Amino acid sequence: MKHPTHTSRRTLLALIGASLASTPLLNSPRAAAARAAVGLDDPAKKEIAMQLVSSAENSSLDWKAQYKYIEDIGDGRGYTAGIIGFCSGTGDMLDLVELYADRRPGNVLAPYLPALRRVNGTDSHDGLDPNFPRDWARAAQDQAFRQAQNDERDRVYFNPAVRQGKTDGLRVLGQFAYYDAIVMHGDGTDPTSFRNIRRRALNRARPPAQGGDEVTYLHAFLDARVWAMKQEEAHSDTSRVDTAQRVFLRKGNLDLDPPLDWKVYGDSYHIG
Repeated sequence: MKHPTHTSRRTLLALIGASLASTPLLNSPRAAAARAAVGLDDPAKKEIAMQLVSSAENSSLDWKAQYKYIEDIGDGRGYTAGIIGFCSGTGDMLDLVELYADRRPGNVLAPYLPALRRVNGTDSHDGLDPNFPRDWARAAQDQAFRQAQNDERDRVYFNPAVRQGKTDGLRVLGQFAYYDAIVMHGDGTDPTSFRNIRRRALNRARPPAQGGDEVTYLHAFLDARVWAMKQEEAHSDTSRVDTAQRVFLRKGNLDLDPPLDWKVYGDSYHIG
């Protein structure tokens, strides 16, 4: 569920990496302390992150059941599929299928690569229907495809979000707030992209790495996130922030320590 862009996510993430590498905040004492603490990349915390996102994206905590998921949800991004909502209209699905083709030549999705290149940046199904959803589900039975989904999720979304969160001196909840935002909005140059949500928050508060209060900054970030979501009808339900992330923040649970109770779209979830 990302904003459409004609620019490959590979290019965008290269820009993020260059930006992070140049920032002096990486060497600050607060950033160093954040890196030393348990982060969202701790296996137990990462599992929680996957469940939280799946509750919003798939109305289920069973994120591993979503490798085969695919549908057009009518948001202008074509097909949305897989564990993180790779979209045929935003470039990340194309990157994923190209990676899968590199690792498993002649796989069931490889013949769709020309069509995926044509529809990138649009909501078109041209060259994909009628059998692409069926073949996606078939590919999801292949461990190589599931691993490719994991790897692209980490490369494009999870790792950059955690890296930026640690750079800003944020603990697990803040890193997750970044991750959930980049999953939905991508990190392009449009006003509602992750980098511009973060920039909007920085106009109101400073993160810990810049001497600010973490709770105050996270409220500013979530405010900016809600603003971004409301700019688009498909994302106008902000419960994944209001009755999930904001709940954890108000309870002071900055490390996402279980038990966790939250709601998304009115449905209740629990991690013990």
